[in-house]
Amino acid sequence: MKWNLRWVAARRDIWRPSQLKMAFEEVRFTPSLSKVAALWSNKPVTVRLDDLDMICAALQCTVEDLMVAEPVAVEVTGQDGWRRAVGESGAGSGEQPVPKQSGGRGGIRRSSPPN
Repeated sequence: MKWNLRWVAARRDIWRPSQLKMAFEEVRFTPSLSKVAALWSNKPVTVRLDDLDMICAALQCTVEDLMVAEPVAVEVTGQDGWRRAVGESGAGSGEQPVPKQSGGRGGIRRSSPPN
């Protein structure tokens, strides 16, 4: 994920964490200045959904404005020699993972999950 908080804030003429904190307080979101500074200067590892809603309300943006998905390349190459993104199975193959059919715990077989 690409974290675009500074870009979104700049569109609202917000250039410092202290200004961002004031924008948050306008929508009754009151994180500490250190938390605001961390959001400002780093890509967060986690963000609570409630906090994300408040950030979007304060900056009058959407989640899509704040975070942009970026494909993650892996070092393994496919049969065609191209690198694949994580979760990518192939060009339109539509293949789904197949559950393991072994006896499992105590020889009890489980049914396949619904599609």
